Formats: sequence, structure tokens, C-alpha cells
Amino acid sequence: MEQVTDRHLAAFHDALGAWFEAHRRPMPWREADETGVRNPYRVWVSEVMLQQTRVDTAVPYFERFMEAFPTPEALASADQDAVLKRWEGLGYYSRARNLHRAAQQIVAEHGGAFPADEDAVRALPGVGPYTAAAVLSLAFGQPLAVLDGNVIRVLARVFAVEQDSRAPVTRKALQDLATGLLDRERPARFNESVMELGATVCTPRSPACAVCPLATVCAARAGGDPEAFPVVSKRKPVPHQTVAVALITDGDGRLLIQRRPEDAMLGGLWEFPGGKVEPSETAPEACAREVAEELSLSVDVGPEVARVDHAYSHFTVTLHAFRCTLSPEAPPAGTSGEPVSASGEPVQWVRPDQLDDFAFPRANRKILDAIQAASRQPSLF
Repeated sequence: MEQVTDRHLAAFHDALGAWFEAHRRPMPWREADETGVRNPYRVWVSEVMLQQTRVDTAVPYFERFMEAFPTPEALASADQDAVLKRWEGLGYYSRARNLHRAAQQIVAEHGGAFPADEDAVRALPGVGPYTAAAVLSLAFGQPLAVLDGNVIRVLARVFAVEQDSRAPVTRKALQDLATGLLDRERPARFNESVMELGATVCTPRSPACAVCPLATVCAARAGGDPEAFPVVSKRKPVPHQTVAVALITDGDGRLLIQRRPEDAMLGGLWEFPGGKVEPSETAPEACAREVAEELSLSVDVGPEVARVDHAYSHFTVTLHAFRCTLSPEAPPAGTSGEPVSASGEPVQWVRPDQLDDFAFPRANRKILDAIQAASRQPSLF
């Protein structure tokens, strides 16, 4: 790794800063009040949304989220289902649950005002070093350097960092490097300019080195192979899961849905009963078994209504959705005649036209589309 020189400081503080002022993209969370101060709540929500999400994808979600929950108090008092519904489609739903819990903490401990103290910010659910540094620098002007994927790529190329960028020791070295480069007089501009450069110029593939304001100090460009940086270790093969899903209907044409446990992946979202297909069984057999285990119900498994392939960050899945009906000899369990989930989570019968009122994982959207189409065909629903 090359060492920081005065040339680097001048390039990052002056050339990059001037480039950013001329090329910064308009974003709703960058808006400031008449005194030039940004709303820390809006900055915080945007930074959480931008984790694992592209800017162009996040913008409409951010605007809808702000419309529904314009203040920490509004978010804190909202029902979690309403929060998850506004988040539906963004993925990584723990972000939304943590936002909700953190807003409640802000109201309870800070009177509804986003705290300006780093320890208090780090104490909020879901807030790590990056988010804290981003909000405190962008909204409060505190001299903290951020380190996200874009910043890592820029620094790894400019300084020819040959160590694995995913390794904790390398991350610490990169954080120290960012802190050493930080323009302490203008930390917000510095942080945003490096992130903006990584997002629009110093891209993972085919970086636009010819127009880069850091080109004169970039070691990777000088070496002729900027795409060789950052160095990353090979990932392990991504596992694949096959899942059977039950679309259970009752005599009134309603469908049975259940909510996922809070501490599970996609916690708090609604789904159709089902689970993994074991090596020794068929998808229809797995469908019936999972329903029996989860809801103590016996179902007759009918035709496959939809098949969905979906990729998560650490595995891929194929969902097989089957139309199912309750077996006459096995009525629903429960004191009120309603199904009961083994996990203790809510279970509900809903009409097909009510499904849009619930927040589902993205992989279920194609299934929902198939249900909506099939609901117009009496032979299916």
C-alpha cells in the first residue's frame, strides 16, 4: 500500500471536492433547510436504505417512506406491519425493523430528536460504524470518515492495496487511511465526494479513469489495471434450496398466510406455509409435511400454480407453489376454529384481493401475481 502524501491530500481535498460540486447528483436526502443544515432523520433513513441498495432504486422508496413517516415520532408510533409494507421490495428487512426500533428509542431517550453524540448514535439498533459516521458527518459536520464499498474501491485503487479487502485487518487499514485523508473542515463534502466518485466514475467495471479527478495520484491507473483492485478472495459456492409452498384455500375462496418469526430471516413479513424439500421426498410431499408440522393441518396438494427462482445474498432458492385444500377429516386446530402456528406467530385467512395489504418477501411477488391471475379462473381459485 502506498503512503499518503501532500499530493494525495490536495487531490482528495481540492480536485475531488471541486469535481463533486460540479457533478453531484440531486438526491432528496441531500436537501437542506434555509440555514444549510440537513435533517439528520432523513439522512439516517437514506443511509440505511442505501445499504445493499442502489441510489436509483432507493429514491422512490425513500420518498414514500418519508411521506408515511416524516418524523421519528411518526415512525416510532407506526405499526410494524405498516413499516414493513413501505419497505416491501427493498430486501434485507432487518433494516426496516431496526429503523422502527431505533425510532422508538430516539423518542423514548432523546425526545424525538436524532442524537448528535456518537455513543448515543451507535447505541441505536442496527447502527454500526459506517452509518454513525455518515449521519454525524453529513448532518452534523462531525469529522468522521465513512467506509463503504465505494470508498473501499476508490482507496484500494488510488493506493494499490494488495491485501484482501474483505479481511478485517485490511478494513481497519482502509478506515485508518480514510481518516487520515479526511478533510476535517468539510467532512460532509469529503465523504460524499469519495462515495460519489466510486458510484459514478471509479466503478467496479470499466472505470472512467480519463475523467477521474484522482487520476494523477492513482497507483492502479498508473499500473494499467485498475480493475485488479480491490483485491478480494474467492467466494464459496452459493448453496441452492428447493422450497414447497402451500396456497391453502377454504370454502370461501380465502388463502391462508402466516407471519414469519421476528428473529428469523425476513422476520415480520407474511408468507405462505411451506419449507425445504428434503432429498427423500417430492415437492408435493414436502408441501403436505410442512403444513402438518407448522400448522397441524392435513391438506390435499393440488396442481402447481407457480415456480419462482430467486437469489438472496448467500443462497438461491426455487419456490414451488401448490394449490391446496383442507382435508375434510382434519379441520383447523385452535379454540376458535382458526389454524394455529407452531411458532406462535399470527395466521390469517385473506381474500386474494387483500394480499396487497400485507408485506411479503420479494420472492413471493411472482407467486402473488400468479394468484391474482388464477383468481380470475374459478377452476383454480
